[in-house]
Amino acid sequence: MRQAFLNWSSGKDAAYALYQLHSHGTYGIEVVRLMTTVNKQFGRVSMHGIREEILQRQADCLGLPLDIVYLHEKLNLQEYEAIIKTQLEKYERLGIRDSVYGDILLEDLKTFREAQLARLNIRGVFPLWNRNTTELIHEMVESGLKTIVVCVNEQYLDKSFVGRTIDKQFIADLPKGVDPCGENGEFHTFVYDGPMFKQPVSFELGEIVYKTYDAPKQCNQKEILHYGFWFLDIL
Repeated sequence: MRQAFLNWSSGKDAAYALYQLHSHGTYGIEVVRLMTTVNKQFGRVSMHGIREEILQRQADCLGLPLDIVYLHEKLNLQEYEAIIKTQLEKYERLGIRDSVYGDILLEDLKTFREAQLARLNIRGVFPLWNRNTTELIHEMVESGLKTIVVCVNEQYLDKSFVGRTIDKQFIADLPKGVDPCGENGEFHTFVYDGPMFKQPVSFELGEIVYKTYDAPKQCNQKEILHYGFWFLDIL
């Protein structure tokens, strides 16, 4: 059986990708490690805002070792690729030949990841790829996956969605045009229990804060200068 590492975001898609591999076994892969990139300045997962100590609790409850890769603020693409390449070389030396992602629909991102991996002869594995996201989110809920929304993009959702558990009512309340899995960056999640966990993650809910970020320079909507996000701190 081939060994793999899972790109762990702290959210539902990565967790469910792990569950799919273990429950179906169709890929012939054993996930032996988790890898997460963390903003070195803040000690948190970018966009999810999850603290390092909570990441470690998730890994412990999953029964898998966690590798944290630190990224500096204002990192350019070349610097990012060099840091990731160093980590991938470590996995290659350990005989880990597969990299698992929870990506679902973003073709450009998948292509970018596969190009990175190909340079080191590591295969990208995408257990959730091209799934219908409405069917997939209901499947996640029915599997027993326990997930909280920890970040919302105010372009799509208001503050009231932060801190909500993803269940059938949450799905029904999503406005028209919002992807039920948040594939367009509408929201991000924290997963704390489910069939892939050996035990639930212990945590407390912290404060909700509002932050703004500059719009990407390539953004075609010139009237948008900043993007606003609501974040829930997990303690």
